[in-house]
Amino acid sequence: MVVPIPTIKLSSGFEMPVVGLGTWQSEPGEVEKSVETAVKVGYRLIDCAWQYGNQVEIGKTLQKLFASGVKRGDIFVASKVWNTFHSAPACKRHVVDILRQLQLDYIDLMLIHYPMGYAEGGDEFPTKPGTDEPDYSDVDYLETWKALEECVVEGKIRTIGLSNFNHKQIERILKNSAIKPAFLQIELHPYFQQKKLLAFCKEKGIAVTAYSPIANPGSKSFRKEGDPNIELHPYFQQKKLLAFCKEKGIVVTAYSPIANPGSKSFRKEGDPNVLEEPIVTKIAKAHGKTPAQVVLRWITQQGVAVIPKSTSEEHLKSNLDIFDFELTAEEMKEMEKLDRGWRIVDLSEKDSNHPYFPYHEEY
Repeated sequence: MVVPIPTIKLSSGFEMPVVGLGTWQSEPGEVEKSVETAVKVGYRLIDCAWQYGNQVEIGKTLQKLFASGVKRGDIFVASKVWNTFHSAPACKRHVVDILRQLQLDYIDLMLIHYPMGYAEGGDEFPTKPGTDEPDYSDVDYLETWKALEECVVEGKIRTIGLSNFNHKQIERILKNSAIKPAFLQIELHPYFQQKKLLAFCKEKGIAVTAYSPIANPGSKSFRKEGDPNIELHPYFQQKKLLAFCKEKGIVVTAYSPIANPGSKSFRKEGDPNVLEEPIVTKIAKAHGKTPAQVVLRWITQQGVAVIPKSTSEEHLKSNLDIFDFELTAEEMKEMEKLDRGWRIVDLSEKDSNHPYFPYHEEY
């Protein structure tokens, strides 16, 4: 039985499912099974990106699903413009290439992956010749945004938004755009709750999606000595940013929503695990749910969408089984106590000197 998933109304007029499938670090061979299984059990949002390196396989899988009777209009596909394609001409070519990879006539949602531009025409993470120093471009992200606006007018994209931008950068786009950002995707989990950014987005009418909801860093390259295994999730709640986005009418999606401990190879002695937090396990027991379901429910109950990654049919189904219970007001307050302000995916060591690096701001 396919589980109906609630949707969020975007300021663009389109609706987006509140739970989707994340495809970051889904390897070729793995992502096909993940997408097929997810759609079979009821997922209708597939979160992609050129930088993930698996869109060609996702495109083939989508065509296979459409041939089997799945309707294109029932699948909401998101992708992202990578940092080496920020100039207007490069951005527009990039969008066409993404459509080719995914074998689609249009993208439901296109985001600017990061505000920082890198040198074009080379590597994914370019460096200056003969050095390990990052090679940045000076392209203003406003130029990238205006190119995406043109793609909307041309019918290539339905909704445009942002990923990993701070509130000042979002405000700048709001003041200098014909089409307002409808969406913001950020790291959000119990250890990094992003309360100010959520409040900002709520004020602005911007929908929010959380990545890394279980605080899974996903890669050693994002971990620093002493960091917890945790992006918007209970340890990083991002309240100010959420408030900002709410004000601006921008939908927020949380990645790493469960602050996932991930592989044992990423863990160090003493690292916290959000799924083992007494607050989380107590709430889970009270509702007859798993700790992961509690964290996902905590995020979606704030009006934030989530995109957890899984290849297991059991886990995919479990991640959808969160709409038959609610956390009480007291339980929501208890979850706030987990916020530690810990961000994992910040790229600070490599990009902190970039003029558009977003994380120098509080939110």
